[in-house]
Amino acid sequence: MDETRQAPGDVAALAAAVLDEEAARQEAQARAREQVIFPDELLPGVDSEPVTWRQAFARGGARMFVVLGLMISLDQLTLNAVQAITPELRSTFHISSGSAVFIGTASGLFYALGAVPMGWLADRFRRVPIAGVASLVAALFTFLTGVALNVFMFFWMVCFTGIAKASGLAVHPPLIADNYPIGIRARMAASMNVGQQIIGNVSPVLVGAIAVWIGGKEGWRGAFLLFAIPGVVLGLAAFLMREPPRGQFEKDDVLGEVIEDDNPAHPSMEAAFARLKKIATVRTSIAAFAALGFGVFALGSLQVLYLNDTLHVHSLLRRGAILSIAGYTAVPFLYPVGAYFDRTYRKDPAKALVLVGLLLLPSALFTPLQVSTHSVTWFIIFGIPQAVLTACAFAMVTPVLQAVCPYRLRGLGIAMGVMYVVLIGGFAGGVLADFFTNAIGVRGAVLVVGVPTTVIGALLLMNGARFIRHDLSLVVEELLEEQEEYRKRHELGQAPPVLQVANIDFSYGPVQVLFDVNFEIARGECVALLGTNGAGKSTILRVVSGLEVPERGVVRLNGRNVTYVAPEQRVRLGIVSLPGGKGVFPSLTVAQNLAVSAWLGGGGKDAVEQRIDSVMVFFPELDERRKQPAGSLSGGQQQMLALARVLIHTPEILLIDELSLGLAPVVVQRMLQVVDELKARGQTMVIVEQSLNVALEIADRAIFLEKGQVKFEGAAQDLLAREDLARAVFFGSEGG
Repeated sequence: MDETRQAPGDVAALAAAVLDEEAARQEAQARAREQVIFPDELLPGVDSEPVTWRQAFARGGARMFVVLGLMISLDQLTLNAVQAITPELRSTFHISSGSAVFIGTASGLFYALGAVPMGWLADRFRRVPIAGVASLVAALFTFLTGVALNVFMFFWMVCFTGIAKASGLAVHPPLIADNYPIGIRARMAASMNVGQQIIGNVSPVLVGAIAVWIGGKEGWRGAFLLFAIPGVVLGLAAFLMREPPRGQFEKDDVLGEVIEDDNPAHPSMEAAFARLKKIATVRTSIAAFAALGFGVFALGSLQVLYLNDTLHVHSLLRRGAILSIAGYTAVPFLYPVGAYFDRTYRKDPAKALVLVGLLLLPSALFTPLQVSTHSVTWFIIFGIPQAVLTACAFAMVTPVLQAVCPYRLRGLGIAMGVMYVVLIGGFAGGVLADFFTNAIGVRGAVLVVGVPTTVIGALLLMNGARFIRHDLSLVVEELLEEQEEYRKRHELGQAPPVLQVANIDFSYGPVQVLFDVNFEIARGECVALLGTNGAGKSTILRVVSGLEVPERGVVRLNGRNVTYVAPEQRVRLGIVSLPGGKGVFPSLTVAQNLAVSAWLGGGGKDAVEQRIDSVMVFFPELDERRKQPAGSLSGGQQQMLALARVLIHTPEILLIDELSLGLAPVVVQRMLQVVDELKARGQTMVIVEQSLNVALEIADRAIFLEKGQVKFEGAAQDLLAREDLARAVFFGSEGG
């Protein structure tokens, strides 16, 4: 009998131990994500003094609040008008009810989709000019909507209007957040929502009145022509506003001073979204928004059709009056809810977020009741609590996102939430509403689409409340790190290192692999990054190069925060990486491989040739093989060519992953010669290395990682004194 074969009981015990260890790891990581890093008195806006309107306007003035408030309110005037004329669209353009609902949904759909480019602009450029130009462009497309010659033109004018008006979603809220204190944000949002409700809900009545005044079957066109006028006036008024410093009230509340970055690196959309999705409160809120979008987007058009087709309210003016009643009923409740949210947030931010979910939960009951009655009176009665609860809940969502998003990413933070509502909830909800409206009627569409998604969304928001203190603590940590960096440079006069990695946490899905990683690389240093297999060495390089985005921490290049900068932009700034493994195009010649990299630097043919010649100095063995296919080179020569390709970019800092892995000793020695030449020229380098012998030969300093944590940092020779660490890398390891 084979003595090496384990008994079934031993195998079961081993499996149980592995499962218990994995469960403990996941539980520990879950606790880590919920941990409170800082006490409440340090969290921005928490445990602070109340803020009055007089104090808010003394800090930021009233002009921005008035101009942006009117803009947002008038946006709803036009958007609601599209849904109010759903039956008229059928007769004017001879389309089906489902198509009319889809066009009405599309007006809100593109309004939300436009938040993404608007958020991208808001986080990169001055926001006041963006708000002004967007209002003027929206006014133009609103006018063109009124003169649309066919349904195709009408559809696209509505869509373009929505995109321009999306400035109100992703540009205006960050401006308000940066111009007025934290303690009044919910009341500001509620007050602006009051304007939206008053002006937006008068839209159906106003459109109906204008249509009756103009007369004819297409009298609705006059409303859009008139609605364009205030957009022009407000667009011009926006240019009189001043641009506030980004994040000034978080900085003032946490640091006691406002530190401005005079040379910010522009965040990329993909890096910003990756970071934002790692914020637990944002992640759960996005999931909730996606669920809520199924019912929210199509509801207005479904209500109009139910009034017209089931309750036989064919007058546009009367339908508008009926739909306006519920919206106006919400107006008296909005400000008290905003004031309660501000008070609650100061005492317990988690409880404030639970409040949003509690407002949404019962609204799922009243919508099906509204489309089940055969009485206009009961239609109005059931619509009132639904409108009140939904309006109050949605008014409070923006202050939550503003609180937990890094101040540099507020525009894209709001835009990402809106995008998920649109792509998952809005688009899918519009398609499903179209299908179910034609198949089982308005009542069936509401029951199948709207009710369950509202309940799910409310529960998700309430569940996300447990993360908010931790996420606010991460905001505080980033601000404190920024203040310390500012103090070093401006007060102590310290020159910034080429590379700084501060407080980095990173996970692949649920598995965290980096834990609070910190180190700095000085100009001209060659640093070896060592560690056991799976320690996180290669992951660190991916975070520094921008291929991965951490959920916590900061990466700086020459003192400039590049945490949210895309990989290709980091290459332009000077962070260049040589990945492990294949780094060449085998089917291209040596010269073509180098030219591909050289052309990225711009310039003409002479400039490209000059760049190629400048790196060939290091690799004479490649110079004589310029016309040879890269795939025919030896492994060592291919590694040299890969290194030549990255050196063409003249890096500020060169990241090399696994310099000696898989290479013959003679090739390793040749690569070390190249590294020595680069060191002599002052090239800053971070090299992930598997061999301690190689590391000691090339590195000025060593950083040792174990299980995602820095266990040693110092002179490479000093590592030999740490036998426990040296033993782990002396015989080499694979990957990291």
